[in-house]
Amino acid sequence: MKEKKSTSLRDKVADEAALLLYTGQEKEYKQAKLKAAATLGIRVLPSNAEIADALDKVAEEREGEERKERLVSMREEALQIMKLLQDMHPILRGSVWRGTARRGSDIDIAIFSDNSDTILQKLEQSNYKITKTEWQSVTKHGEKIRTFHIHLALSSGNEAEIIVRAIERRRLKEMCEIYGDVQTGLDMKQLQQLLKTNPAQKFSPA
Repeated sequence: MKEKKSTSLRDKVADEAALLLYTGQEKEYKQAKLKAAATLGIRVLPSNAEIADALDKVAEEREGEERKERLVSMREEALQIMKLLQDMHPILRGSVWRGTARRGSDIDIAIFSDNSDTILQKLEQSNYKITKTEWQSVTKHGEKIRTFHIHLALSSGNEAEIIVRAIERRRLKEMCEIYGDVQTGLDMKQLQQLLKTNPAQKFSPA
């Protein structure tokens, strides 16, 4: 009985945190769960995966069939960008890969190159609107990792973010901070096949 009660409390916090994220009141999972727990007066905190599942349900309830149509459209847009940058081993990641994209989600594509100027030139020549570029640094397991981020405004109204990583990192596996699994993503051929067979498929862990 005690375990059920604990699970129920976790669910309540997860649902509240999901609403905070969906409505844009919070941007980060950590802050959302802390604020939700404080609001509800509950000390039990759900995992990021539990919040992600709750967020997925909220989006499904509020967006309906439109959500699937948007997902497929965003995957098609991702494929066009990946074709342009195919020699840089593009991988579709994030919510558009997972199949959990919702209103306000962007397209996340990781590529591997040591020449950011070439990438920018290719995008500009193909008339992509670059709205922002920036270097970001994070430290993981004591290692400092720098990535170059290119933000695009697409003609559809959607946004895309291209994360440029060093070529040497191409074979390295990265863990997802939300679900805790390996971020495999989809390469160009896999995405092409998916769009032919099951364009709205989800890849979030059960």
